[in-house]
Order: sequence, then structure tokens, then C-alpha cells
Amino acid sequence: MKTILIIEDEVQIRNNLREILHLSDFDTLVAENGLQGLELAKDKHPDLIICDLMMPDLDGYGVLTQLRQHSDTATIPVIFLTAKSEWLDLRKGMELGADDYLTKPFNSTQLLQAIITRLSKKAIFEQKTQEKMDDLRSSITHALPHEINTPLNHIMGMSNLLIKNYGELDQAEMLEMLQHINKAGQRLHELTVNFIMYADLELLASNPEKVAALRNNGVKTFVTSIVENVALNIAKEANREADLTIDISDGIVKISPKKIAKITEEIIENAFKFSLPNTAVNIVGNSNNNAFHLYVIDHGRGMTQEQINNVGAYVQFERKMYEQQGSGLGLLIAKRLVELHGGEFSIESIYEKQTIMKIVLPQ
Repeated sequence: MKTILIIEDEVQIRNNLREILHLSDFDTLVAENGLQGLELAKDKHPDLIICDLMMPDLDGYGVLTQLRQHSDTATIPVIFLTAKSEWLDLRKGMELGADDYLTKPFNSTQLLQAIITRLSKKAIFEQKTQEKMDDLRSSITHALPHEINTPLNHIMGMSNLLIKNYGELDQAEMLEMLQHINKAGQRLHELTVNFIMYADLELLASNPEKVAALRNNGVKTFVTSIVENVALNIAKEANREADLTIDISDGIVKISPKKIAKITEEIIENAFKFSLPNTAVNIVGNSNNNAFHLYVIDHGRGMTQEQINNVGAYVQFERKMYEQQGSGLGLLIAKRLVELHGGEFSIESIYEKQTIMKIVLPQ
């Protein structure tokens, strides 16, 4: 049975609401003012709150603001009761995160319909969140052991050889083996960081309030120098500096420097990884319509439409054929970061000829 918290300072309205809800098989909690209602919400975690807008001491806006600031109460649906119908009042409440309004006087049918609608939406949201968490657990359970074992086997194998042949290897052989161990350790570290980041992003994506806070945190970054540095480092690491061309007009985006670096690192690294030496990797960027558009274009093996549609966690396309290392998380992390910041991520590709990765970020 669902529990509904009623926050209403007028006795008659409070009693009427309680009677209607009891007749409709809802449990109720009752508060005479906003302060009392807020404490009940934090303590009892009701399934839905019906709250009068105009109350002394702490009005409905104040109740809603404080509810949304605490993780335990942030997702509880709130229906405001108001004698006012002016647009500014409605707009203010919606901006704060109200789920619905009922204007006094209202009848029982209107009340129950609003409640059923909001509880249904909450149930769908919770189901989708649970499905995401189940998918995350399943993916980690199946993919993580394999992805960890690959670099770990290199580390253990090489270190065992060093131990068994200690004193018999010359310095050049030992240095080469130590370099292999170091490279495998770096890969293991990067893999761990990506898995943790992916899990954090999935949890963040399931919380609309945190997503809204992320998009409105006021952080802004100049793009050009970050993208250029990332691209040059990746090209140098791949010994393909001559393949890289950059044509970017500077712009400001609403995302932190660290995150724009992560996004560009993943898509540029992907372009070099899946294209051959002596083929161009072009990076183009410009501002247009209050957004920054970034394109990373390679002339490698490309992707089929099915592969583009299935860009997701732990998908390493045609891994056996191409022997590419990696968990396949990179593109998904880039996609999630772009979308969580209110941007767009898309891929266009001609199989075995060209791939264009495009990100659009708000300015």
C-alpha cells in the first residue's frame, strides 16, 4: 500500500484529503505546516507528497527546495495545492522540481488522477533505474574478470620470468621485460579508472536532479588548447604526427577541462587505433548556434550501421579479427559525458572507408 504525505495548514482541506485517500486505499501521513511535513518526509520517506503552496513559516516552495537537496527525498513526487493559478507561480514551482499542480477547489477525481499519474511515472522510472543497475552488474560480472586478466597475465608472466632467470639475463633483456610489465600495469590502471567512471556515470544518469545540477554548475572551458594537446599526445604516442590535421576555431563549452579532455581523448584515440599509418586523422571544430561542434574523422576500417547502433559498454567490435586491446568502454564514456552535459554524440561511417565522430556541446 502506498503512503502519501499531506502537508496542509487548513484543517478542513487536510481532513478532506485524508478521507479521500483512505477511501482509495492509501496510507496517509499528515502535517499541519511545512516544517513538520519536511521532518516527516525525511523520517518516513512517503511514496508521494501533497503540499499546500501558501503556508506560514515554510511555504511549499521552501519544502520542495529542501526535499530536492537530500538524496533520500529528492525523487519523491510532489503535487502542489494552490489557490493561485497565475503562470509565474506555476513556473517557479516547476523550475524547483514540482511534479504537478491542483488548483483549489478540486474534486476527488482530479486528485486521484494526479496521484495515479505521478505514482505510475515514478514506478516506470524506478523500473528503468533497476534495469540499468542490473545491466551494469551483469556487464561487470561478465567482462571485468576477462579484461583484468589480460594485462594481469602479462605482469605475472613477465615478472615470473625475471624471478626464475634472475642473474642470467643481460640488462637489455631485463629492461625490455620491465617495459612490458610497466605497459601492462598502465593498461590495468586505465581499465580500472574507466570501469569506475562508467559506473559513476550510470548512477548519475539515473538521478535527474544531479544531472540538472551538473548542467547548471556554471563551469565553462575554452576548447582549442585542450583538444590540440590531447590530439598531439595521442598522435605522438602512435608515431603518426604526420597523419594529424587540426582546424579548430576556439570556443567555450559548459563542461570542465578534465571532462572535455576525457571525451576528446577517447574519440581521437579510437580514430588512431582503428586506422592505418599514413592515413589522415582530421579534427575540425567550430561554434555555431550557441553550441560547439567537434568532428574527428579517420579513414580506417569504419563501422557498420549495426555496430554504430550497438555502441555500448564492453563492446569491442571484431576484436578477434583485429586483436585490439580494450574493454570497449571508451566511446560509451565519451557518449555519456556529452549527453549528461546536454550535448549530442553521433557517429557516421562508411564501412572500411571512413568514420566521422561528432560531438555537440552547449556554450
